[in-house]
Amino acid sequence: MLTAEERYALAQAMLADTIAAVRGAQRADEVLVITNYLPAMEIAARHGWGVLREENQVSESASVDFASRLCAERGVTALLRVPLDLPLVQPGDLDELLSTECVAPAVVMVPSRDGSGTNAILRSPPALFPSHFGPNSFAKHRELARQAGAAIIVRRNPRLELDVDDESDLRALLGHDLTHTATGRWLEESGVAARFKTRAISV
Repeated sequence: MLTAEERYALAQAMLADTIAAVRGAQRADEVLVITNYLPAMEIAARHGWGVLREENQVSESASVDFASRLCAERGVTALLRVPLDLPLVQPGDLDELLSTECVAPAVVMVPSRDGSGTNAILRSPPALFPSHFGPNSFAKHRELARQAGAAIIVRRNPRLELDVDDESDLRALLGHDLTHTATGRWLEESGVAARFKTRAISV
């Protein structure tokens, strides 16, 4: 449904919304960006966030685990991972997760809307168990947490649960009020929203 250029622009818009949410969160002691992508490093610098620089990027799971190990070595006791494709996320959603009372070893998880993926995960300690993002990751993380003897806390949040991986996710997103989001503005200005509505009518 989207060209390569449109996918890139959509990702940029969702990143803007995620940045706004992270900037507004009050409960985070520190924000870190794990990347080897120069524009992402520049964004982090503009907001005063730390950068954990990778030499090579293998996968999201490997990146998060690399960052988790570094954070653990620095004395970080709990680490929340959020991806960029959560255009509905609000600062309060992040603060709610960060304020969850849990004594290590523990994990706080938010599933994707289909219950298969892991859209947010807070581990205490950070490297409690390896990451397995992708299909069936929620079940994998839950089992790894059980094996680690960790307390498992599941939080349901419709804004955090809606990530954008495919056409069905984008259609679900368009059913929400996106008035005050960068993603919503881009979807309207690019004509993508109208295209999806036209396709729905013709089908």
